[in-house]
Amino acid sequence: MVRGLITISKRPHGLIQGYRSGLEEKCAAQIEAAGLTVHFEEDKLKYTWPKRQSTYTPDFKLPTKEGGYFYIESKGRFTVSDRQKHLLIKEQLPDIEIRFVFSNENAKLYKGSKTSYAQWCDKHGFQYANKRIPDEWLEEGANCDVTEPENSEPSA
Repeated sequence: MVRGLITISKRPHGLIQGYRSGLEEKCAAQIEAAGLTVHFEEDKLKYTWPKRQSTYTPDFKLPTKEGGYFYIESKGRFTVSDRQKHLLIKEQLPDIEIRFVFSNENAKLYKGSKTSYAQWCDKHGFQYANKRIPDEWLEEGANCDVTEPENSEPSA
C-alpha cells in the first residue's frame, strides 16, 4: 500500500525488522522518510511497579532541537495495565516524555466507557496523535543527535 512517499507492506518486512504491529512499522517508515534514524526499542526505562522493580521498552526515541529526546509509543489497544504503567513512569521519571500514536484515538478505554484514549491522555498530560506521527514531532528532531537518558539501559 502506498500513502504519499511512504510504502507500507502487509507485515513481513515489519516482522523482519522486529515490529510487532503494522502501526509500529508505519511509524518507523515515517521517521525514516523524514530523514531521521529509526531508534526502535533501544532503551529500557527502569521504574517500580508497586512492590517490584520493572522495565519498560519504549517503541521509538526521537531527538529534540534542545538536544534531548522524547519517546513515542504506538498503541492499538490501550489496556488498563498499559495506562497504569504509563502513570507510574510519568510519576517516577518526570523528565522522560512519552507521546502516544494510537491506531484510533477515539477508541474507548473499555466496553461501555465514556472516556476515549485521547481524553485519557488529555486528563493525564500526555501528547498523542491518531494513526501517524505528526510532522511537527518529526521536525523537532531534524538534524539532531539523540542523547542517552540517565535512567536507561541501551539494549544489546
